[in-house]
Amino acid sequence: MKYFLLVLIFFSSLYSQTIKDISNIIGIRDNQLIGYGLVVGLAGTGDKSKFTMQSLQNLLRNSYIKIPAGSINSKNIAAVMVTGKLPPFSRQGDKIKVKVSTIGDSKSIDHGELLITQLKGVDGKVYALSQGTIVANENNKTTGFIYDGATVENEIDFSLQNEDSIALSLYKSSAKNADLIETKINKKFGRKLAYAVDTRTIKVNKPDEISIIKFISMVQTIPLSSNFKKKIIIDMNRQSVIAGADIPISPVTIARDSFTIRIKKSALNDAEWVDRKLNKGVDIGDDVKIANKPAININNAMINTKRTPTISDLVRAMKVMKLPMSEIIDTLKMIKEMGAIDVEFEIRG
Repeated sequence: MKYFLLVLIFFSSLYSQTIKDISNIIGIRDNQLIGYGLVVGLAGTGDKSKFTMQSLQNLLRNSYIKIPAGSINSKNIAAVMVTGKLPPFSRQGDKIKVKVSTIGDSKSIDHGELLITQLKGVDGKVYALSQGTIVANENNKTTGFIYDGATVENEIDFSLQNEDSIALSLYKSSAKNADLIETKINKKFGRKLAYAVDTRTIKVNKPDEISIIKFISMVQTIPLSSNFKKKIIIDMNRQSVIAGADIPISPVTIARDSFTIRIKKSALNDAEWVDRKLNKGVDIGDDVKIANKPAININNAMINTKRTPTISDLVRAMKVMKLPMSEIIDTLKMIKEMGAIDVEFEIRG
């Protein structure tokens, strides 16, 4: 007989998307950075590419150490490209995350030490310096991250102080959404401040009595209807899934080699549910449906909710089962392919 772990989930309120969730402010954006560097301290998993040896020779020459490139014979170093994003309004001394990827035949850069590397923008200027110990991607050891691995050295000049308007850009072109945002903003302030320029752009004038920062805060937090497509963020490096609490899952059954998921409504009434809940000595087999409420049943883990099961419920149940992240991700993709959820996936790392 299989046993079930029962978990009750209660939600006090529903989450709804805001203007910030589907748009950005033109001019306030990340800036891409890139640099070339060397990783040292690898346990024989580095590369022997000629440009790697040449780079090491140049580095040693800058330290007044002269050595022929041909005499360098080590598999403990690797040439890499380092990339990162400079957030808007970054200040000197801020820390940013960087991604490190090999460009030679290195097998792994896990726990290697990235030597100080200049990160440049498209204008050729150096905006950050990166250095630190790399944590490789679990599924691809030739790429990795350094969290807080770069320090901002130069700032991008951009000021909002004298701005009397902002322009919103929708992530996806939609006349319906552009019109909705225009209507919501004008209703919020009780006057005609916003107008849609096209199906992606909405210009919004700032009232004289409100500061630009407060105005942006008020505009971005205006709630919209909750029927916009939600997003699930999967961070492979951190082995985590980020999802809103209100992404519903329609009834579906997924049968895999190691487990089976059944999302359905059960038949017991509330009185029977209370009886089962109070009788802690009762073993509950897989043929029993718990509570007259939606349920997620994953072999020997079950989630009961007061409303339609969500991605948050499902991931929590799979974590209870201690399923690997690869299984969780594949399962979410299968559920999406079967049309049981309507979301967009963003896979990081």
